[in-house]
Amino acid sequence: MEKAVHVNGLVLPALLIELVNGGRWRHPGDDVLRDLMPWFESPLDFLTSTEGMRRESRSLTLLADDPPSSPLFRQTRGSIATASVELPWLDAEQAVLIAVNRIPGDDVAMALDYRTDPADPQVVASDFWTDPKQCSWQAVTPTFSQLVEVLRLL
Repeated sequence: MEKAVHVNGLVLPALLIELVNGGRWRHPGDDVLRDLMPWFESPLDFLTSTEGMRRESRSLTLLADDPPSSPLFRQTRGSIATASVELPWLDAEQAVLIAVNRIPGDDVAMALDYRTDPADPQVVASDFWTDPKQCSWQAVTPTFSQLVEVLRLL
């Protein structure tokens, strides 16, 4: 049995670790992602290592803790929020980035959202195109395993 891998204090899904270790967690192509997320206009790069996910996910709490950035990126910490943190907001303490902007400065991402299920979290992505004044987080698939199925990564 493999040791659990943690990012942002959260256990990565076993299926994700299996895909990363097997070299199968890879970008399916821009057209495939566009079909899955029609609102998403910027290209993404998949984070193909757990260290990359760890490094990129550090930005979540930095943005959540920065008063001007938090409402712009709709990221906060659920542990200090005065109300339940729901979409279109992202709880930075309950998320792990799995894909990020290919073009520097686009500041877009796809994340695991553990608010739904700690073993098979929902997948969400940022949306700056519906309302360019602020980000909204939208559901991509109800579970990570469904994302893998839709992208035919197995």
